[in-house]
Amino acid sequence: MTSPLDEYYEALERLKKDTPIRVPKGTKITNDAVSLEAGRGKGSIKKSRPIFSDLIVAIQLASELQISAVNVNENIVHKLKSELNQCRKDLEATLAREVSLLYELYELKKEINLLTGAKVIPIRKDRTSS
Repeated sequence: MTSPLDEYYEALERLKKDTPIRVPKGTKITNDAVSLEAGRGKGSIKKSRPIFSDLIVAIQLASELQISAVNVNENIVHKLKSELNQCRKDLEATLAREVSLLYELYELKKEINLLTGAKVIPIRKDRTSS
């Protein structure tokens, strides 16, 4: 038979692993969240009760770890977003250069055609003539 305190610790472990049964996934680890996950009423973990002192310390440590994990994830997301923005800028610059080179090639072919009077071979073959 499990004691009520064991149920709280089991609930805390489920919250740490983000596999809760009674509260939504991703719930912030707090005394109330552990109480609800253990199937008890909100506020059942009271600081004034000495039996809960170790549990409260464990909940605070788990909460700090959860917050630091969230901060690490936010930093990773921020870094990836900045890399994505840089890739977009690089892509736009590359496309602008390509368009500029195609325009320059077109203008030079027009000039060759005017100077030589000959027909210039187009950049791409006409697919319908094959």
